[in-house]
Amino acid sequence: MCTRVFWNDNGVAMVVARTLDWETSDEPRLWVLPRGTARNGGVGEGSVEWASRYGSVTMQGWGCVTSEGINEAGLSARALYLEATEWEPPDSRPGVSNLVWTQYAVDNFATVEEALTGLADVRVVSVPMHGAHLGAHLMIEDATGDSALIEMVGGVPTVHHGREFDVATNDPPYDEQVAGLARYRPWGGDLGIPGDIVSEERFVRATYYLSHLPKPADDAEAVAGVMGVIRNCQVPYGAPDNRFDTYPTWWASVTDLTERVYYFQSTRAPNVVWLELDQLDFTQGAPTLALDPRDPNLTGPIDAALAPAPLDWGL
Repeated sequence: MCTRVFWNDNGVAMVVARTLDWETSDEPRLWVLPRGTARNGGVGEGSVEWASRYGSVTMQGWGCVTSEGINEAGLSARALYLEATEWEPPDSRPGVSNLVWTQYAVDNFATVEEALTGLADVRVVSVPMHGAHLGAHLMIEDATGDSALIEMVGGVPTVHHGREFDVATNDPPYDEQVAGLARYRPWGGDLGIPGDIVSEERFVRATYYLSHLPKPADDAEAVAGVMGVIRNCQVPYGAPDNRFDTYPTWWASVTDLTERVYYFQSTRAPNVVWLELDQLDFTQGAPTLALDPRDPNLTGPIDAALAPAPLDWGL
């Protein structure tokens, strides 16, 4: 369904990449959101309310969900599908929808440590997306190279925190994915590197190829390196599928946390586009801006193509 890789040990730049794989297009929309944007958790009574501490570049999908984002402090977050999710039972904490869980993280926190502390103060509540309740796990990274993965297993948050948590796909949960590596030769098993499109085998490939990237000469090579790994995990449109949860890749992104640049490529267009956060206006009161990043006429930097738009989702 999706793959995420974080290259945080190359000595040049902290870069994270992901794919968005689904049965149908998520109709992505790229947003620039200023500091002070008023939000709420979207779960009705008892929702957490906040005004964003940081401006962010955010990818919105299906008209309602924050798929990923990076803020001006250099923290990024993204949600990937996890069928095994069991959300937390009700308690006294304010609630935040699973659809804006990612947005809450990038709006409020500058580091992974800070995010883990703050996210524990809210309860994630499953809100149906177009009629369906969906499970998800949350990945968080910062400009120091710190990383965390939060899964809801058995109704309890399971947190994997540390720089070593650099790859994630979908089911099964993370501990089982890591245990599965032992079947393959680089980790002492008998099997060669697999090539199927299912989640478990994408996890193996991403882990293997990420560990073999050569040291980049500069930031551009760091971005290109992690882009190469994530492309190896993409599911080509029309690929045969013998499992319900394996779908084509609609887009891929690379987030450079060191230089604070967000790169995007639609798998239906040949061009890579990007936004440099240092070129954007995140001051409180600045307009919210948006665009469809799939436009085949776009290439290279796209800040000039952004247009003011009302923030009519995830409020």
